[in-house]
Amino acid sequence: MDINFCTVCGKPLIYKSVGDEGEQKYCECCNKFYFDNPSSCVLVTIINENDQVLLLKQNYISEHNYTLCSGYLKKGDTLEETVAREVLEETGQQVITCEYVQSYYFAPKNLIMAGFIAYVKAGEFNSSNEVDALVWADLNTAVTMVEREDNYSGTHLDNCIGILKNKPQI
Repeated sequence: MDINFCTVCGKPLIYKSVGDEGEQKYCECCNKFYFDNPSSCVLVTIINENDQVLLLKQNYISEHNYTLCSGYLKKGDTLEETVAREVLEETGQQVITCEYVQSYYFAPKNLIMAGFIAYVKAGEFNSSNEVDALVWADLNTAVTMVEREDNYSGTHLDNCIGILKNKPQI
């Protein structure tokens, strides 16, 4: 969100230098700096016990390709709690464990995306008004199905597959 007026007094913000941060928005009246921080969300590759990935069809994102599960952090939630909540809300799957992979900055929406792999035991899908369809796919097929244009689903899936292929088999 681009803030141009003080959230306390409503006066227009000016730019003022602040330490190593350079020029930042500032309210002279309230002596308060404002930073254009990105919103935070998670981006999740969901993997089941058969090494299949769960892909989501979300027509508002792409009518032709699938995406990965994602969602915004809520106040008070950790990244891991957000992963578990979003996976459950959007797919009905219960996260057993998750691991951090990498972060991505998505400029069009000013988002910092924390990428995770979430491990689940495949269960029944639930109905979510955010999701038009769900499908389990093997990793090689999934890379051809996932959205890659103006979206980090493809990049994150590629990174997760690299991690999964290098894990020792138990």
